[in-house]
Amino acid sequence: QLAESGGDLVQPGGSLGLSCAASGFSLEQYTIAWFRQAPGKEREGVSCISSTDGSAYYRHSVKGRFTMSRDTAKNMFYLQMNNLKPEDTAVYYCASAMNIERLIGGVVAFWGQGTQVTVSS
Repeated sequence: QLAESGGDLVQPGGSLGLSCAASGFSLEQYTIAWFRQAPGKEREGVSCISSTDGSAYYRHSVKGRFTMSRDTAKNMFYLQMNNLKPEDTAVYYCASAMNIERLIGGVVAFWGQGTQVTVSS
């Protein structure tokens, strides 16, 4: 299973780091990802790291502001969010899939429970 932590209330322009801890399985062979869901909107992918080659991908609206990383020794991965904007407000979920193709196809092996990020002054 996966468990997120780090959600909080932050002012626009601020920074926040999210963590995702895996238990019961090793993240090393999985594609890992962050998703988010804002009120009244569908869940959307934010970023992912491919299990195949370690490449990181980001949705256009967060490129240059968010950085995803992983620590295989700790079996955890992270999302560092800088220059946060009110439109980043959402529940953030971590997820893992066998590969990026399955992730894109919605075949997710594990989901976290979600952590609330609110960007407001």
